[in-house]
Amino acid sequence: MPTFSELLNDIRSTTEVSSSDFDTQLPRIVNRAENRLIKELDDFGLNTLTSITVSINNPVVSLPSGTRIVRNLNVLVSASVSAPAGTADTKVNLLPRTQEFIFDFWPYVSASVGEPKYYAMQTNTNIYIAPTPEQTYDAELTFVQRPVTLSDSNPTNYFSDFCYDALFYACMIESSFYLKSFDTVQLWQAEYKNAIDGLRNQARRTRQDDMAQAASPAGSADTVIMGSS
Repeated sequence: MPTFSELLNDIRSTTEVSSSDFDTQLPRIVNRAENRLIKELDDFGLNTLTSITVSINNPVVSLPSGTRIVRNLNVLVSASVSAPAGTADTKVNLLPRTQEFIFDFWPYVSASVGEPKYYAMQTNTNIYIAPTPEQTYDAELTFVQRPVTLSDSNPTNYFSDFCYDALFYACMIESSFYLKSFDTVQLWQAEYKNAIDGLRNQARRTRQDDMAQAASPAGSADTVIMGSS
């Protein structure tokens, strides 16, 4: 797979610029390109799964550092002591709702508790759960975070391994702006769009099998029109 140094060489070769000033800017150009990709891609490869704790009597749960998007949250509900022998613990998916819905559904935060059913984004670093947990739960969080930035000490990441064409074109857009080569910006933007459309189609195909329509990434009713981009 292409490495960070190979990406820089590709940019230098394509722009035909190898000045020290341009070399100094290249890491920042790559960084901006990666920021563009994390906002526009919807790849399963960007997902991270981690274990978290949902604490008793506390409706607020802190998200891992760097969380951009929450994909899924489930809590592990232990089998009742009165349940038949062999009954397994159950993973219960919490349903995403707005914070207004949460407050309407469960306005008495400290007065009553129950098994969590819903969650809402409260800030970029917290989610809010209702009902307020009546016990401490083990939970699993699936979320999107930006891969570790490409650098000399981190020569590859998800973008370089699986999205190199889109990464390169995004770098060329940023390079064109830096070099004030505004007549080439549209060219690279078109190439970047084609690459992103292909990656989005690839992601769409991973959300279906050969006999089913693509499922919405939000887990709700299908919103994808087959055959469209």
